[in-house]
Amino acid sequence: MRTALSIAGSDSSGGAGIQADIKTMTMNGVYAMSAVTALTAQNTTGVSAILESDPGFLEQQIDAVFQDIYPDAVKIGMVPSAQLIRVIAERLRKYQAGNIVVDPVMVATSGSALMKTDAVAALTNELLPLAAVATPNIPEAEVLSGMMIRSVGEMEQAAKRIGDSCGCAVLLKGGHSVNDANDLLYLDGTWRWFEGKRIENPNTHGTGCTLSSAIAANLAKGFSLEEAVQRAKEYISGALAAMLDLGQGLGPLNHMFDLNGAFADEKE
Repeated sequence: MRTALSIAGSDSSGGAGIQADIKTMTMNGVYAMSAVTALTAQNTTGVSAILESDPGFLEQQIDAVFQDIYPDAVKIGMVPSAQLIRVIAERLRKYQAGNIVVDPVMVATSGSALMKTDAVAALTNELLPLAAVATPNIPEAEVLSGMMIRSVGEMEQAAKRIGDSCGCAVLLKGGHSVNDANDLLYLDGTWRWFEGKRIENPNTHGTGCTLSSAIAANLAKGFSLEEAVQRAKEYISGALAAMLDLGQGLGPLNHMFDLNGAFADEKE
């Protein structure tokens, strides 16, 4: 059985963060593990408190995983401070981790800030160069690229700027009034659009966490990055189309993404 590690914050409402990652990885047929960067008191309406993990304890969590059940992929979500980012980067380099998916979580869906200002530079300099792919949304991509994004052409320009400067692939997620639900993958100097249909579902808390975790799970199973992105988009679209509340689990999706199928379609 393939394995994946989520390094992210805990969401007490269960809809995003570590909780969403574990649900998603499990539904996509890999064994999920975690290293918690922060505890949050939050729900779908906002974040009321954040308690960061001690850097030394985060290091011990990562060591405990890698020294026993080496992950086939790593997803990194909310990391609130530069100090924690540096710890993660150092440990991933030490263990020569692969298939790293970085979701640069800066602001929650509710609008609450989840990353300190000084952490953005550390993210760009320390973590993104280790990533197989980064998955920013448009506001996050504007911060990382240093440019405004108001059109499809500017999405392509921003993805290239981030990818070329950080040395990683970039999946720039659509929405935010720029296009419908189309995501742009910048990989090896080329662009590929993954078309999607906007689904009117109010339960979007944690969709970014879910998408990046599904990508990591499929990379862990041996799929190429393009295949992993396609499968992840199909998975999250299926969840939203079924009008499920992601915060209440994805169990009803068993008829669409059954675990037997998830295990059976592993790449060798």
